[in-house]
Amino acid sequence: VALIKLADRLPNMQTLRSCTTEKCHRIAEETADIYAPLASRLGMGEWKGQLEDLAFPHLYPKEYEWLIERGDKAYHERTAYVKKIVPVIQKHLAAESIVPLQIHARPKHYWSLYQKLLAHDMDLSKIHDLIALRIIVASVEECYRALGVLHKHFTPLPGRIKDYIALPKGSGYQSLDTTVFCVDGRLRQVQIRT
Repeated sequence: VALIKLADRLPNMQTLRSCTTEKCHRIAEETADIYAPLASRLGMGEWKGQLEDLAFPHLYPKEYEWLIERGDKAYHERTAYVKKIVPVIQKHLAAESIVPLQIHARPKHYWSLYQKLLAHDMDLSKIHDLIALRIIVASVEECYRALGVLHKHFTPLPGRIKDYIALPKGSGYQSLDTTVFCVDGRLRQVQIRT
């Protein structure tokens, strides 16, 4: 039943975009407070992010507009940077006989970004995972080897190395997360997982 309700809520929220009534605000609030956390508990992180992003402009329209104005430029700039560093990382991994199944970038959802900005004085330059880089490898052993390669070539930021493979998050999230001083000395968050 929960899956059916979630499957029904997502398209309802997508059509709610042009609505500005109190009813729309109530539906958005219910989505953010009930449906998005439910999706998270069920391990449906992408749906959670989509539901929160769809509710965001109805709950906090001024803040949403502010973020869109500033965030889009930062997304484009950081996407270009990620395209520049992926070949460098692939070269370093290949030199250690690690062939990733995939390396891709995932943009942070707007609601999640807004929550992080609140904790960082609304300063986009302090957000290192606006575009999270994910390295997907074949085994847990390769995860740790890939982390070692990254830290060999790029200095890690102290306190920003998280082993969610040994200690998974409550949502079931498993990954090695690190933030490193990457190409040109710029900070970049990298997630390594199977």
